[in-house]
Amino acid sequence: MANVFVNINDLSNQDLLSIIHQALLFKSGQLLPVMNKQVVANLFFENSTRTATSFQMAEMKLGYERIVIDPNKSSAVKGESLEDTLKTLKVIGVDTVVIRHTLRGWYDNFCQMAGKEIPKLINAGDGNGQHPSQSLLDLMTIIETFDHFRDLKVRIIGDLYHSRVARSNAEILDRLGANVTFAGPKVWSDPSLTQFGHVVDMDDDLEQQDVVMLLRVQHERLTDGENAHFTIDQYHEQYGLTRARYDRLKDQAIIMHPAPVNRGVEIDSDLVESPKSRIFQQMANGVFARMAILNSLNTSVLQKELLK
Repeated sequence: MANVFVNINDLSNQDLLSIIHQALLFKSGQLLPVMNKQVVANLFFENSTRTATSFQMAEMKLGYERIVIDPNKSSAVKGESLEDTLKTLKVIGVDTVVIRHTLRGWYDNFCQMAGKEIPKLINAGDGNGQHPSQSLLDLMTIIETFDHFRDLKVRIIGDLYHSRVARSNAEILDRLGANVTFAGPKVWSDPSLTQFGHVVDMDDDLEQQDVVMLLRVQHERLTDGENAHFTIDQYHEQYGLTRARYDRLKDQAIIMHPAPVNRGVEIDSDLVESPKSRIFQQMANGVFARMAILNSLNTSVLQKELLK
């Protein structure tokens, strides 16, 4: 992993499975944190509940010192560049920075500097680019249910174009041997995703899917015109997980959603906590997945030690 965790698809399969294994061991209590005195700064330029708080909880469980920086009250408001902010945090003693940013690929110019001129870097989401920690917790959740990825049928449904979750998960799941398909409004399709799976109708072969992964409609990234023409009932009828669609799923199928969930839009409200739903399990797993990310960047735990 070197000094960055910015795109889950940059990891080798061996490194990826090792981090998932760490996360599972943290969750089961079989791997205890190494309480080293690391200082982590959390810098979120976009709103967040789950990612921000679970990173902070992960840092607490690892015994790290935490600094939370509000960009709206930082020198970024005065015109300071992100590079200068990172260099400042490094010289005052910050070891790792967790960043969510509106700019896709914000980290591209900083990876070679990480751990040297600037702190180590963790991407907590970059615009509609990547969301590697969400992908990791999703993979962890899938492994807990199926114990493998190969030949699983995974359908990703919804606002594909604006979703960093769709982009991160589609590529890594395809690489791990899953059969990925996509469904959603044509206006929010993303041709770049078709290298990882086929676009299908929402209801095609629904009863054969192992994982149904729903995506939030990202109104904050839509144009005023798109938002003005959006209707909840029409979207829910065409692309939402209704009770009728839920009943078509096979007994072993699971429902996932990166959240926040718009109840009654992407999914019927009473299905959010249904037996097939793993939505809150995903949230819980987020803490352990992010513990594993931080641990992998900041300790020298060897894979053979994890497998004892």
